[in-house]
Amino acid sequence: MNKKIFLSLAIFTVCAAFIFSGCGGMGGGNTQAADVHVFYYTYSDTYISGVRSALGARLKEANISYQDYDGNGNQTTQTEQVQTAITKGAKAVVVNIVNTGSDDAANGIVSLAKNAGIPVIFFNREVSDGVVNSYDKCVFVGTDAAEAGHLQGEMIGEYLVENYDTVDLNGDGKISYVLFKGEEGNNEAIYRTQYAVEDANKILTENGKEPLMFYDANNPNKYLVDKNGQWSAAAANEYITTALTSYSESNNNMIELVICNNDGMAEGAISALGSAGYNLGGDGKSIPVFGVDATDAAKELINNKKMTGTIKQDAEGMADAIARIVRNGLDDSDLLKETDDLTIDKDVKKIRIAYDKFLGDK
Repeated sequence: MNKKIFLSLAIFTVCAAFIFSGCGGMGGGNTQAADVHVFYYTYSDTYISGVRSALGARLKEANISYQDYDGNGNQTTQTEQVQTAITKGAKAVVVNIVNTGSDDAANGIVSLAKNAGIPVIFFNREVSDGVVNSYDKCVFVGTDAAEAGHLQGEMIGEYLVENYDTVDLNGDGKISYVLFKGEEGNNEAIYRTQYAVEDANKILTENGKEPLMFYDANNPNKYLVDKNGQWSAAAANEYITTALTSYSESNNNMIELVICNNDGMAEGAISALGSAGYNLGGDGKSIPVFGVDATDAAKELINNKKMTGTIKQDAEGMADAIARIVRNGLDDSDLLKETDDLTIDKDVKKIRIAYDKFLGDK
């Protein structure tokens, strides 16, 4: 065989093997050698990128070899990745589950781990108590989904009471808002959507103000959802850009408040508002925008007065808790060993990482 043809075929074979493996970044050796395999629902989520970076650092510090995988929002892809990793000898699997709408996918992954006798740690996207309790080597690390909504609602309500006349652009005594839910069927999205508005309205009415009014009276849901389920900046940008063609100061019906269930969508909304001359920083015209996650990009927007506030979801804290549990699992110890400083649910192995408000660096 011609040497050039042979070399080309060899290169193609190596590249194809990498592409079809479905794997992402690597830490500590090749796929077969990795002890821990970490499955992300998508790399494109800004907050998840923060967790991935922090967790990679923690595992490297602990000298634990690991392999990252990008599910790219597809549960079938992720489940196949888990199955392949376990077949190749994974000693622990860490899963940011794609499908949160039912227990089917999570139960399937637990079964794979249970048959192999290895720990499975779910994180961020919550699985049910039944899933966790079905296997003694299963743990969930996440948050109290309702807490973010309560904190955001409190933050919004307090801000509006202090700045009501400024926010009420048309002076009708009501604040017109848009809310970006993110993904249907996701607990975090559901609770943030509910309590951000409910708790803000409670504070408003206690202070003699009218409750919030969704900008589109023809929308019975009173929220907008990313049709692709990606919580994306692009979706929020598109929605705001379209809305501003009909809802504007010139029409006396401008959207006066933007509530986003993650910072990615807040970034997209701010970009669209910026194109219309709002939220450019400084003392210019600005529409209050609130998010969740406290990503670096969102904190910079807040510090530059382009965004109003966000709720910190602690990527570092989540990564630290996951790494500790992984270490315990690899040592064949109790998975919750030396986690007394963390908040753990009473009857199920679920660790809760606390949220906090962020309104700018002082």
